[in-house]
Amino acid sequence: MTDDAIVKRLKVIVNDHGGQLALANAIGVDQGFISKVINRKQEVSYYLIKKLCFQLKYSPEWLILGTGDKKIDKPDSAKLITEIQMLRTEVDILHARMRVFELQLKELQGNKDSEKQKAAG
Repeated sequence: MTDDAIVKRLKVIVNDHGGQLALANAIGVDQGFISKVINRKQEVSYYLIKKLCFQLKYSPEWLILGTGDKKIDKPDSAKLITEIQMLRTEVDILHARMRVFELQLKELQGNKDSEKQKAAG
């Protein structure tokens, strides 16, 4: 789930918490993990999103889509699990669609190459 916009919002969260180490300690992960995600050496994971949303009450809508409020109020926290699951399902569907398009593109490119070989033969 590599997304420059999500990484940009992760950097905002890092600043909100006073740095990578402080954020890592707040959510119980290694600082190196945060660094790898920010430096795009590791993809943004559902695991990280879940930790940021459940433990620090960041809105999954804001974190993933960039819309809505940055943080959620305590009364809204009951909706958090449903929101994350819905967004994760949407992302999974988009990934599946993208994979289908990639396969179709490869098939079209293969057909085009076959036609070129027949024409040249």
